[in-house]
Amino acid sequence: MMMNADPQELAKFGDLAHKWWDPESEFRPLHEINPLRLDWIDQLSQIRGKRVVDVGCGGGILAESMARRGAEVLGIDLSERPLKVAQLHAMEAGIANIDYRSVAVEALAAEQPAHYEVVTCMEMLEHVPDPASVVQACTQLVQPGGWVFFSTINRNPKSYLFAILGAEYVLKMLPKGTHEYARFIQPAELSRWCRNAGLELVQFKGMEYNPLTRRYWLSGNTSVNYLLASRKPAA
Repeated sequence: MMMNADPQELAKFGDLAHKWWDPESEFRPLHEINPLRLDWIDQLSQIRGKRVVDVGCGGGILAESMARRGAEVLGIDLSERPLKVAQLHAMEAGIANIDYRSVAVEALAAEQPAHYEVVTCMEMLEHVPDPASVVQACTQLVQPGGWVFFSTINRNPKSYLFAILGAEYVLKMLPKGTHEYARFIQPAELSRWCRNAGLELVQFKGMEYNPLTRRYWLSGNTSVNYLLASRKPAA
């Protein structure tokens, strides 16, 4: 199986792994948006007691928060150093209902088809060479009737201005080079990949940010950051 990963992307996040749980580091935006995305996922899918896989989990911010809500969580990633950080953080926190593995989503889908009730894949699609393959694998992983959640960044002049020039160069919320504009994904593209994989689209949400108040909120505006909730049809 060809590895659907960019070695430069893996190295980039690996180099920052030791800062993953520092809420004032380059990962501050992830810490600040996590309550929003966690509540949104939980409201739709009721994760307590469910088997959840977090694809591209990084240092485990979302995965650990879902475990704290009572889900049985597996976090997967191909960047080894963030995974080690995630494992250590969960161990120090005494969280037993979470596990981490270094495995490609396509390989896990072949190994455990239709095993999970909820699949999350957040801020990851724009970092891989073949995002449609990830969508297909996420669909294979989820049970009929289960939920698949994605988040990514739209591709248009506004998103270039906000997500790259604004966030990386002006506000310095993210390290320069975090995102590559050509890899941003329009909602119509993600919708097509989901439908082709056999998912039903349920809800789009935009995520907006006010740099003066440092406040994030969900809205109907998907022009920059956005989330998609989808379901696999029940058998």
